Amino acid sequence: MRDIGTEVKVKSLQKALDVLGCFVEKQPLGVTEISEKLGLYKSNVHNILMTFKAMGYLEQDPDSGKFRLGMAIFTLSRALRENLDISRIALPFMRKIAEESGEVVYLTIPRGDEVIYLEAVYPDSQKLPGSIVTGERAKMYCTSVGKAILSKMDKEERAKRIQGPLKAFTEYTITDIDALEEEIQKTRIRGYGLDDMELMFGIKCVGIALINHEEKPEAGLSISAPSLRMSEEKIQAFAGILQHYGQEIQKRL
Repeated sequence: MRDIGTEVKVKSLQKALDVLGCFVEKQPLGVTEISEKLGLYKSNVHNILMTFKAMGYLEQDPDSGKFRLGMAIFTLSRALRENLDISRIALPFMRKIAEESGEVVYLTIPRGDEVIYLEAVYPDSQKLPGSIVTGERAKMYCTSVGKAILSKMDKEERAKRIQGPLKAFTEYTITDIDALEEEIQKTRIRGYGLDDMELMFGIKCVGIALINHEEKPEAGLSISAPSLRMSEEKIQAFAGILQHYGQEIQKRL
């Protein structure tokens, strides 16, 4: 979701970045796919892709000829995260949460109707990375942290971020607006959000919003685990851990 507040001055740059933006949704991609998606000539798309390849922002598979994001993008992403105060502040506490809970901990920020995953911290007991990686996006309405953030907004602001129809990612995804509003109110009362296999089957999450000094939800923290490990007792315990360290983070925002 792109929000351009002023007139675009350099159209050619806009086209190039639109091409690069296609890789957020899917990888790898070929010239024809991008051309059809953006309505651009194949020759233009090919030239843009080859330029990004030469600069290291894209890599090309020698067999299929398709492209995927390159290491230069990772370098930019890392520089962005390192310069975000919320990441710098939250990471030490996320490590404590991961060790106390024994599960993976995520830091997210709200953008439009989505949350963006900025950081992931794993406990020492988990050697393999989880399915969500930094930089990925998810809809707010089907994530624990998204619902926690929405619960800290007024109804008018929520309406801007939740517009139907709502896509079902699993059979448990809440797709009815009224039912979602009811769940958000429950989230507000209990102080944390739940993802009951709503984004990904077999995965449950507990999440809280992080409120800054302006009393606005700046970010969110969540604990994610396989549903078999997420008993009601564990959910309550994880919520307590998140709220404890969340308060420490909020003092610094």
